[in-house]
Amino acid sequence: MRGVRVVELAQWISAPATAAIMADWGAEILKVEPINGDPFRWIFTTGTSDSVNVLFELDNRGKRSLAIDVSRDEGRELLVELINDADVFLTNMRPQWLEKCRIDYETLAAECPRLIYASITGYGSNGEQRDRQSYDIGGFWARSGLAFAHTVEGQAPPTLRGACGDHTTGMTLSAGVAAALFERERTGKGQHVTTSLMRTGMYILGQDITMSLRLGGSLPMGGAREDAGNPMMNSYCDRDGKWFWLLGLQPDRMWPSAVRAVDRPEWLEDERFNSLPSRRQHARELVQLLDEIFATKTRDEWGEIFTREDVWWEPVMSPHEVVADPQVEAAGAWIQAPAAEGIVTMLNTPIDFSDSSVEPALPCPQLGEHTDEVLLERGYDWERIVELKVAGIVL
Repeated sequence: MRGVRVVELAQWISAPATAAIMADWGAEILKVEPINGDPFRWIFTTGTSDSVNVLFELDNRGKRSLAIDVSRDEGRELLVELINDADVFLTNMRPQWLEKCRIDYETLAAECPRLIYASITGYGSNGEQRDRQSYDIGGFWARSGLAFAHTVEGQAPPTLRGACGDHTTGMTLSAGVAAALFERERTGKGQHVTTSLMRTGMYILGQDITMSLRLGGSLPMGGAREDAGNPMMNSYCDRDGKWFWLLGLQPDRMWPSAVRAVDRPEWLEDERFNSLPSRRQHARELVQLLDEIFATKTRDEWGEIFTREDVWWEPVMSPHEVVADPQVEAAGAWIQAPAAEGIVTMLNTPIDFSDSSVEPALPCPQLGEHTDEVLLERGYDWERIVELKVAGIVL
């Protein structure tokens, strides 16, 4: 995406994540923040004397920051100047606010018909609830059906980990922007590309949503692991309290391997366990037996046995274990990126290209760090820049 110019007017994570992906791919990103900054800047720091918000850095590396009060006419005019020279305008601000500031799609498209206007909302760009407030735990997790689908009966819904829905939605929009840019190469016309936290969450839950839509029912919701319909596709705990997952999605094919691994050859003839319907009927009994067996060895010991007997499985790893996993590094999960303290190891975005380099060109910017630089590039002189600063239009 070298040569693609993007103006980002967004806060928190979802749309900034889209811009960060594009920055890694070579796009030039101008992050326009309010005078007091993107609120995500202040939500987390390391607490040291040189406090760094590493979470903010992940979604804002490779960008230049301008601090502009776009709610005022002069600030809005400056923003539109930047947008008119851009290929993409990216936002996750609510539609009613964008319309109030006259930076909605219809207004900007009339001035710049080649513009790709990319937006993220909580619940869509139309309908009575298009301006409903949301974070990803609302639109992506609660409203989409995902939280319900992961709730064990009789227990409270589980909480979503930070930014899971935001990052998924941000990746989704990056694909939409790429497709719209490709279309513009053919037609010369821009368009509005949009997604929502809710729609992305529904697509993640696509099997359940499709069954409800087409068949009027759904897959069983959130059963306890002790009642697993397929005990071969279930989690188990080792002697030391470490968990792992059996991946026996084809249970009749994989059942003999599992029987060899746990050294229970008699189960092959046992009427309770010798077919999937029987194992489903006696799931609680089988899971209890497997729990007792798996509690006799460590996860590593079971791993050696599983490898020998061709049992498909994976360890349930903590983030600390993940970052130490050599396969993670081999898979290209890390990237060397510039930061305030120098070149540091950061999490890579999850797409690789065989013939194109993917690397952030700039560190995460300080609030308004590049306001003067960008205005000077646009032909503003220092006298005018000072006037804008004194008036509180820019920082």
